Amino acid sequence: MISCEKAAKICNKLQYKEASFFEKISLKFHLLICKTCPQFSKKNSEFTSLCEKAHLQSLTEEEKIKMKQELENVNE
Repeated sequence: MISCEKAAKICNKLQYKEASFFEKISLKFHLLICKTCPQFSKKNSEFTSLCEKAHLQSLTEEEKIKMKQELENVNE
C-alpha cells in the first residue's frame, strides 16, 4: 500500500492527466482503505473543476524556462 503522501502526489498528477496506469490503480486501492485521502481527492477534483470553469491557464514549457532563467539571473 502507498502512503498518504504518495497518494496525494498521484492525485495531483491525475488531475493533470499525468498519472500512469499503475499509479491510478495504486491510488484507487489506497482510496478504498484510507479514511482521509478520499476527502482530499474530492476537494482536489472540485478545485480543478473550478479552475477549468474560470479558464485558468498554466505557463507553457517555454515560459517556465524563461521565468526560471530570469529568476536565476536575479539571484546572481
